[in-house]
Amino acid sequence: MDKHENKNHTAYKSNNRIVALTGVFIALALVLSYLESLVPVFAAVPGIKLGIANIVTMLAMYKLGVKPAIVISVGRIVLSGILFGNLYVIIYSLAGGALSIFVMIILKKIKLFSVVGVSVAGAVAHNAGQILVAVFLMENVNIMYYLPVLIISGVVTGTVVGIFTVYIIKNIRI
Repeated sequence: MDKHENKNHTAYKSNNRIVALTGVFIALALVLSYLESLVPVFAAVPGIKLGIANIVTMLAMYKLGVKPAIVISVGRIVLSGILFGNLYVIIYSLAGGALSIFVMIILKKIKLFSVVGVSVAGAVAHNAGQILVAVFLMENVNIMYYLPVLIISGVVTGTVVGIFTVYIIKNIRI
């Protein structure tokens, strides 16, 4: 094998590895999402979840790249919506997930925020995206009054997710 063929072979092998890891990460995120749905952590405040499946998305963004992270996020949202939710769950989650991943990608790129900071911003953006869709679908702007509660929960849960993600990034070889 000459130098050029070896380079293509390595790139092909690397792409296959990323595709395989993306599939494994989608499955892991789906399992974490399901497990989280079994434990109503914040039952007193509707719509609040820890978002532990986002550890997988964050890990992918930092270890595999932006494209696999987007595929993992969308894959998990759609699959968990089909398996455990309904069309509205998918719509709300996709809106929150899209805004979240967009914000996290930008903040990661500008390198002003730590992993925890990126996670917090992503969690808050996710909540904001869901509220915006709720306002649009329900045609009721009063839903915005719930946003401060969701921002506070996003800061708390984003911090937890970020701390776990930092620990995993430091201790995993991918």
